[in-house]
Order: sequence, then C-alpha cells, then structure tokens
Amino acid sequence: MSHRTNRVGEQMKKELGDIIGRKIKDPRIGFVTVTDVEVSGDLQQAKVYITVLGDDDQKENTLKGLAKAKGFIRSEIGQRIRLRKTPELIFEFDESIDYGNRIESLLKGIQDDEPNGDE
Repeated sequence: MSHRTNRVGEQMKKELGDIIGRKIKDPRIGFVTVTDVEVSGDLQQAKVYITVLGDDDQKENTLKGLAKAKGFIRSEIGQRIRLRKTPELIFEFDESIDYGNRIESLLKGIQDDEPNGDE
C-alpha cells in the first residue's frame, strides 16, 4: 500500500468515526467503532472495518443501517476530505478482534491445564 492510500485511509477512519458516531440518527445503528479503513490503490474503494457492541441481531441491524446511510456517509466524507472522487464504501465486520479474543481464551485454557512446576 502506498503512503497516499495509507494517509487517505487514516483520514477516512477518523472522519467515519465522527460521522457514524454523531451524524447518523438511524436507531438500528448501535455503538460502532471503526477499527480500520483499507483504501484500494486507485482510491476507488474503501473497506471499512467495524466492531459493534451487542449480539448478532444488533450487528446485522447496524450493518443494514450503515448500508442505508452509505450515500449520506459518502457525501459527508467527500465534503471533509478533498479527493477527486470519493471512494465507494464497503462495510465489513472486523473479525480480527474476535479472532484475537478466541486465541487468547484458548491460550489461557492451555495455561490453566498445565501442571505448575513449582509445586
């Protein structure tokens, strides 16, 4: 990834957090954290990775709400970041946090099962 796409991604991450947190009034959208934004090399697409507080229903409703608000979010981004063309937004759940938590709990389980050598 080039320096420019990284910079655009970081800027978008900051702005998206603000837009989703403050500007969108859709009741379906829960507590969302934008964890990462990957912008394609040609700046045409931006994958927005999010985590949502709540159960699977809450997550699905949030994704539906964000999909519905995509046009508004994109126009807000366009006003805040000066780009020739605002990237198409693709919202995805950030699985890495769940994955990391799963690994951590597995490691803890292994650690708890090991006999302690100090006894």
